[in-house]
Amino acid sequence: MNLDIFSFIKTLSPEQKTFLHKNLQEVRVPAGNILFYQGDICHEILLLTSGEVRLYIQAEGTDELTLYTLKAGEQCIINTASTLSSTEAIGSAITQTDIQGYLLKEEVVKSLMHQNDAYQKYIFSLYTIRMGSLATLIEDIKFRRLDERILKWLQAQGDSLISIKHEELANVLGTSRVVISRTLKELEHKNKVKLSRGHITLL
Repeated sequence: MNLDIFSFIKTLSPEQKTFLHKNLQEVRVPAGNILFYQGDICHEILLLTSGEVRLYIQAEGTDELTLYTLKAGEQCIINTASTLSSTEAIGSAITQTDIQGYLLKEEVVKSLMHQNDAYQKYIFSLYTIRMGSLATLIEDIKFRRLDERILKWLQAQGDSLISIKHEELANVLGTSRVVISRTLKELEHKNKVKLSRGHITLL
């Protein structure tokens, strides 16, 4: 598993790289597994080298709302914030695919941050990026019609045939499966999409 996909790796000194490699714990997790739940206190940080992890929040008795998807070469800000501050995670994490990566204990991460300014800047940059994406999510939920948000999300997938269930799309867009199904039917009547079991075709 290649750590060079993380931008901060090249800034580490030989001694820091040795320290990092000595403290890495390799991890492999199949798709569909919870890495941590909303309300847990994390004690290790995941450096994801392969696969995808979905971060979401869920109020009691309500549907899930996807916050973002963690991809290879990224470090999760929810996981990081919980670990570094010993506070409850504000969301849950579930593996979207089989994943591979490394776990770093809290004390190792804090030591690296102290030793290497570039690693500190890397972590702070993650917050900037995620805050921007969360601001866009809030803006979409508050100001965009659901049919516009569905079409925008479908177009962003880069393919006309998208494999996704209505419930999964509802989780991504922060609404209910019933509302998603009704809106997709309306879009189908307008010849914007074509629906089939487990798939949506963007016309």
